[in-house]
Amino acid sequence: MPAIEDSGVVVLGWWVSMFTTRVRIALAEKGISYEYIEEDIPNKSPLLLKHNPIYKKVPVLIHKGKPICESLIIVQYIHETWKEGYPLLPSDPYLKSQAAFWADYIDKHIYQVVKLTWDSKGEEMQKRVEEFLGYLKVLERELGEKPYFNGESFGFVDMALICYYSHIIAFGKIGNFSVEKDTPKLFAWATQCLKRESVSKALADPNKIYELLIEIRKKNGLED
Repeated sequence: MPAIEDSGVVVLGWWVSMFTTRVRIALAEKGISYEYIEEDIPNKSPLLLKHNPIYKKVPVLIHKGKPICESLIIVQYIHETWKEGYPLLPSDPYLKSQAAFWADYIDKHIYQVVKLTWDSKGEEMQKRVEEFLGYLKVLERELGEKPYFNGESFGFVDMALICYYSHIIAFGKIGNFSVEKDTPKLFAWATQCLKRESVSKALADPNKIYELLIEIRKKNGLED
């Protein structure tokens, strides 16, 4: 029998990982069937170590036995490999470059939501929350009055950001801020994104994310 990773399309992921969520949304938008393998991140599998020996992280997309790593690269690979169906990136080179810019901005700045919940509290956290909200407001200005970052259609930048949404909501409970109140346009955008089955099925429950973050904070001495 062929190895499991040779069977077609396989995703190695972790339910907590927003980057895994991003890949699952992209595959769903393209209507691609795949096998999903949940990783135990504290005890990484030989399969993960084999297919991502450099970073040893999820997600990994395995297509016909070949691994593709890093979520934005994976989404681009999906777009270019399965050209039929829903487009994940603009065809215009300039618009594609702008989408890549904002996706990179998101991963450089919004990823701080994870680190903030692990290593800060009190006045330090509130100061960093303000900085974080500043990044969200930059994205809100870029969104403007459009329903999606790409305009009328859900696309690459939307996938790049919406995968963080459960973590942002959970962090809001810890950092005492509200997406709905502090960035209402982003809240409306997220509500629109959540109407898509690809998004609603892929996103983790923010309450479960919150419980996990509280557990981590307790281990780090940030919660009683």
